[in-house]
Amino acid sequence: MATYAASGRVTSESVIFSFGTILLDLLSGKRIPPSRVSFFLPVPSYEMLGIPKHEEEAPPPPQPQRPLSPMGEACSRTDLTAIHQILVNTHYRDDEGSNELSFQEWTQQMRDMLEARKRGDFAFRDKDFKAAIDCYTQFVDVGTMVSPTVYARRSLCHLMCDQPDAALRDAMQAQCVYPDWPTAFYMQAVALAKLNMQSDATDMLNEASQLEEKRQKNTKP
Repeated sequence: MATYAASGRVTSESVIFSFGTILLDLLSGKRIPPSRVSFFLPVPSYEMLGIPKHEEEAPPPPQPQRPLSPMGEACSRTDLTAIHQILVNTHYRDDEGSNELSFQEWTQQMRDMLEARKRGDFAFRDKDFKAAIDCYTQFVDVGTMVSPTVYARRSLCHLMCDQPDAALRDAMQAQCVYPDWPTAFYMQAVALAKLNMQSDATDMLNEASQLEEKRQKNTKP
């Protein structure tokens, strides 16, 4: 016992050694002569008893910051139905000022382009997502106007049609048009989550939340 207290090692003369051999007999169901037990017991106890080593559990994935809006909350849950309703209600509010068109630019092509977007909006509202993709693509292909909202809406349409790669591209395009727009980052987070890129999705969700918080602070009187 003195050897164990002084050095932390168990010898054949110690009480702890004797107790350990008895316990080993009981647990293993076999009589193990003391002479067969290693003198300093270098083998870990879990190996002697045939017990698998306890593996430390991997740390849980980082949790997103607390969302600051219904959009953030919906995206953190990848609730596509809730995201759809939010985009319908927001309409084109965030596009204000992104396109200043002169009277001369109101050509027939422009009217046709806006008509395609309008048809896309109706299809989007009515959850006809394939038709909405077609109409929004007509709008985008003209190239006279750029609309981050159209890209965000088409991104959601792609998600609804199980096309997360295309959804991610549209969400990234929305960010190119409007670099500090939280919705663009939120939509990227959802697309990344659908692509099973959970860590990247969490990072993008956090970035969107930070942008939204900054935006709210800047709009306070």
